[in-house]
Amino acid sequence: MPKTHINMYGGSPLNRLSWLRPSQAFLNAVVRLPSSRWLLFNSGQPLAASNKACLTRPAPVYLTTADVKPFLGPEPYFGQGKEPGELLVEKEGEEDGHDRHSPTESVRHIGPRVVFLGLHERQSNDSTSALPSSEFKDPEEAVKKLDGTLYFSVDVSDLNYTTDQLQDVLKETIPGKEGQVLDWVEPRALMSNLDGMTAAIFAEARSLTDWNVRNKFCPGCGSTTYSMWGGWKISCTSLLPWTDNSNRKPCPTVKGLHNFTHPRTDAVVIMIAIDETGNKVLLGRGRRFPGKFYSALAGFIEPAESFEDAVAREMWEEAGVHVWNITYHSGQPWPFPANLMVGFYARADSTKPIRTDLDNELVDARWFSREEVLAVLHHKAGTRFNRADYKKLNEITEGRSDTEDKAPLALAPAEATAPQSQPPTAPSESEEPPFRLPPVTAIAGVLIRDWAEGKISFPLEENAIQKGNL
Repeated sequence: MPKTHINMYGGSPLNRLSWLRPSQAFLNAVVRLPSSRWLLFNSGQPLAASNKACLTRPAPVYLTTADVKPFLGPEPYFGQGKEPGELLVEKEGEEDGHDRHSPTESVRHIGPRVVFLGLHERQSNDSTSALPSSEFKDPEEAVKKLDGTLYFSVDVSDLNYTTDQLQDVLKETIPGKEGQVLDWVEPRALMSNLDGMTAAIFAEARSLTDWNVRNKFCPGCGSTTYSMWGGWKISCTSLLPWTDNSNRKPCPTVKGLHNFTHPRTDAVVIMIAIDETGNKVLLGRGRRFPGKFYSALAGFIEPAESFEDAVAREMWEEAGVHVWNITYHSGQPWPFPANLMVGFYARADSTKPIRTDLDNELVDARWFSREEVLAVLHHKAGTRFNRADYKKLNEITEGRSDTEDKAPLALAPAEATAPQSQPPTAPSESEEPPFRLPPVTAIAGVLIRDWAEGKISFPLEENAIQKGNL
C-alpha cells in the first residue's frame, strides 16, 4: 500500500472523542485529572519556554489544570448555570445523544472559552475499550478507563490583564525550571522547533482558540455568543433558558442546524505546474512581498468549485497558464488561522507566454530548471527565514480582510531586492542565493522539493500535447 505523505501540522495523534463533547459530566470529570495538559494562548500567540543561558529555541509549554486555574474562572467549567458556580441541571436525554441540538450541552458562558482537543492514548484503543457517552452517567467510574493524556487549550486575551499583570500571574502559578523563560511568541517562529506530535496538537489548539476568540456575536441576530461542546460549537445567548427575549424577534438559530455555529476551515489549493519535459517548474513571487522569495501558486476554493477547478482557475488568473493532468499530492492543516492547504501538481506548456497582469496577485512568475531549484535547495540560505520574517508575515496575513489576497501566504519573504530581468543562476555557497524557496515545513516546500528530487512526475507524452483548460 502506498505511503501517505504527512505534512507538518497533520497526522494528529489525538482521539478527539467528538461524541463526548456535548457531555458536561465527561468534560468536568477529565478537566480535573492531574494528567490533563493545556496549551495557553494570548491573542493567538502561544506560551513558550526557552532557556536564554543555553540559547535554546522556544517550544510550547504544556501546563496542568492547576497551572491555568487562575485564568479559567469559577467551577464548573462546563454546564454552567445562570450564576457563577452554578451547575446546570441537564435534561433527560442530553447525555445519551437523544437531544443533540439542546442549547445547554456543555454550556460555558462564564470565563474565557475553553477548547477540549482530545485524548492521546498510550495504546491504540480497539472497539472494546472505547468510551461511549452513556458510560458518563457515572463519570468517576468512566474516567478510570482513560489511558493517556487529555489536552485542552484556552486564550487569555479577553481577561483584560496588562502585559505585566499577565506575566506576574504566570510567575506565581507556573513552576518554571531554572534558567527557563516563559513568553508569548509569534507562532510561526515555532515551526522549526516542533516535532510531529506537538505540531499537530498545536495546530488544532491554535485554530480552535482563534475561532472562539473571533466569533463573539451571532451572525443571525447580533447577540453575544457563548461556547458549547468543549469549544467546538458557538451558540447565541438568546437561546439560553434564562435570557429575556421580550419584544425581539426569535434568532434564526432557534431552529435547524446552522453551519456558522461550527468551527471553520477554509480550503486552499496550492500547486506547481511542470512542463512537458518534466525539467521545469513554474513558481511565482507575491506582489506584497518584494524580494527573492518564489513559491507555489495558491488560492481559496470558491463556491460551486471542485479542487481541480480551483487549480485550473488560479493558474490562469495568477500566471495566465493553462494546466491539465491535475494530480493530488497531499494536504496540510495551516492554523493561521484555519486553512486546509490542498497540494496539487499539473502539466503546462512552458513555451506559452506568462501573464501576471490579470489579477495582479503576483509581481513575477517564471519557469525554473531543476538545476536552479536544486542549487537553491542545497544552499545554506536557500530556505532560511528568521523570526523577523515570520513576524512580518503574521502582521500581513492576519491583519488583512477576506477581500484582499486570495490565499494565505505560506511563508515570510526574503529581504527585498530589485526585480530580476533574467532567470536566476545557480549560486555558490559563498554568495547569497539568487532566489529563495519555502522550507519543507510548508507544503509549498514539499511540492517543490519532491519535484526537484524526482519524487513526482508525469509519464512522457508522445506526439500531441493537450493544451486546454479543464
